[in-house]
Amino acid sequence: MSVSASVSESPAKEGAAPAQPEAAPEISFRVTPDRYRHWKVEVDGEVATVILGVDQDGGLVPGYELKMNSYDLGVDIELYDIVQRLRFEHPEVKSVVMTSGLERMFCAGANIRMLAQSSHAWKVNFCKFTNETRNGIEDATANSGQTWIAALNGTAAGGGYELALACEQIVLIDDGSSAVSLPEVPLLGVLPGTGGLTRVVDKRHVRKDRADIFATKSEGFRGATAVEWGLADFTVPRAGFADEIARRAHEAAATSPRPSDAQGMALTPLDRKASGDSIIYPHVTATIDRAARIAEITVHAPVDAPPADAAAIHAQGADYWPLAVTRALDDLILHLRTNEQEIGSWLIRAQGDSDAVLAYDAQLTELADNWLVNEIRQYYKRTLKRLDVTSRSIVAVIEPGTCFAGLLLELALAADRQYILEGVYQDVDPDATPATIVLSESNFGPWPMSNDLTRIESRFWGHYDDVAAAKAKIGEPLDAAAATELGLVTLALDDIDFADELRIVLEERAALSPDALTGMEANHRFVGPETTETKIFGRLTAWQNWIFIRPNASGPDGALRRFGTGRKGDYNMQRI
Repeated sequence: MSVSASVSESPAKEGAAPAQPEAAPEISFRVTPDRYRHWKVEVDGEVATVILGVDQDGGLVPGYELKMNSYDLGVDIELYDIVQRLRFEHPEVKSVVMTSGLERMFCAGANIRMLAQSSHAWKVNFCKFTNETRNGIEDATANSGQTWIAALNGTAAGGGYELALACEQIVLIDDGSSAVSLPEVPLLGVLPGTGGLTRVVDKRHVRKDRADIFATKSEGFRGATAVEWGLADFTVPRAGFADEIARRAHEAAATSPRPSDAQGMALTPLDRKASGDSIIYPHVTATIDRAARIAEITVHAPVDAPPADAAAIHAQGADYWPLAVTRALDDLILHLRTNEQEIGSWLIRAQGDSDAVLAYDAQLTELADNWLVNEIRQYYKRTLKRLDVTSRSIVAVIEPGTCFAGLLLELALAADRQYILEGVYQDVDPDATPATIVLSESNFGPWPMSNDLTRIESRFWGHYDDVAAAKAKIGEPLDAAAATELGLVTLALDDIDFADELRIVLEERAALSPDALTGMEANHRFVGPETTETKIFGRLTAWQNWIFIRPNASGPDGALRRFGTGRKGDYNMQRI
């Protein structure tokens, strides 16, 4: 990822080579609580309080100050880590209060100076990750029994209000000045980047004419009006604010199914080794071919049988195979799409014993009611969704020795195309067992896409008989002919044609416009009904991408560039 940080250059001495800009730093999404700069977490029994106190000098890259609790990617990386740790390390926590460490300012949203100096790609990836983190907060409320409550002890503007919108409840302090607002349209010439417009009408059911007024009124609304319009759930004077938040937090906790006496499971640091163009985790490896602009990702099946029961899973902790694979894939996806933008195609393989994969798959289904197993299942679901919305061409390669079965088959189904070898490589291993894939019950329920359909349902949208035909084959190893007949693969090829066909496909892909591919893939992946989630990501891809690069926003006289100067953006007034 190219980071558009300001680089100071000293005047070049006569005869000296011109100064070169510093290499862009690699962005890491791995953080631990002892390294938080912007958040503080307090756990008191069944209630956790997450406090935003942004270090204004703690920007991820140079060139801006994070004033007024404004945030950048670094702030959101910490928040993502907090959401994950509360779910895995604190089963006793049943409600989460998010508030601010500042007086009269909850959060001013994404830092405008950061946005103005950033490349277009940086802005879009920042918005995408921030969206995923907000979705994770909603997922924790819906599926983990951890209800998030926004305690707005000051103004929440732009992305700050979008943070609040991700929570189940919004309580706004009534102090005569604190307000909620989405000022992006009137002040910046862009749209809210993390679902604000959509959540206001689709989630909070604000009447559309009122939503129109709200989104064009830069100062927003305070107190009783915010509640009346549905922009907040409750407003309370400062004197009673803390008591009301505590009451609501304990009330929400009383409805949670999370166990009160369970021991949390530590998310220990990832075992990750990077060397040259290779990244290696215990069960996932990736190799980058820069000349071809391809990343080859291989997921490896477990070697050992599943632990005996839920207690044994807990004892294994972060080394439990499904969790270890999920954490590695999550980190790898974020790394590749942020730091390796020119690597446009990802080949995904799965190697090992399908029966070993299916044993873990069955265990996840059997123990789904256990709080820890539920968290692992939900995490894998979210990671697959992250793959779904990643703007890369994804191709599944199914060869002898593959273990695309059950939960790992979802990776192949998430791909844009699937190529299976018919038979074996005669010149390499003529005695090998031909490749097969195996469906399980888990391919028909627990890992829905953002459109609330399974990947099988999305693949066969409008062809319900094909879904039923696939479901009838649960547990059967499906070779190239069977997988082709069921429509579960794109193409089956023999060993004479396989490598050449795959090479041609990837060369063709590499010759196409990355922008057009991003739009095409996003359209094809999300068939069927729209949901709040698909609207948020779809509109980010189609509209925010476009609006961010228009001169009215990002040009030298655009609103983003002029923000804070006292001068309004100079707009081209044509409607396009």
